[in-house]
Amino acid sequence: MTILPGTMAATLYGGASRVIEDYYCAYGVNPAYRVTLEEGGLRVSGLGDEGEVRIVELPGHPFFLATLFLPQTRSVPARPHPLLAGYAAAIGRMSTTSR
Repeated sequence: MTILPGTMAATLYGGASRVIEDYYCAYGVNPAYRVTLEEGGLRVSGLGDEGEVRIVELPGHPFFLATLFLPQTRSVPARPHPLLAGYAAAIGRMSTTSR
């Protein structure tokens, strides 16, 4: 999968431009709606090998990142998946700023 530079996904993956993720479902984003999603404020941040949308995020939000793969399947307590670690960190930041 290609991770687009300058995105939250790129930051969470440590600046990597290519990552391997398991994709188990037959669902995906209809390419005809990509422009509509982007015009609505979502940013595509990850693409499959054929250019299909795999990750979207909402810039400016503490942590709005949606994937069409399951990061939890590659995560273990000793080595959490980078996206899940980022989600946990965002929760920690929000809980300390809301007190």
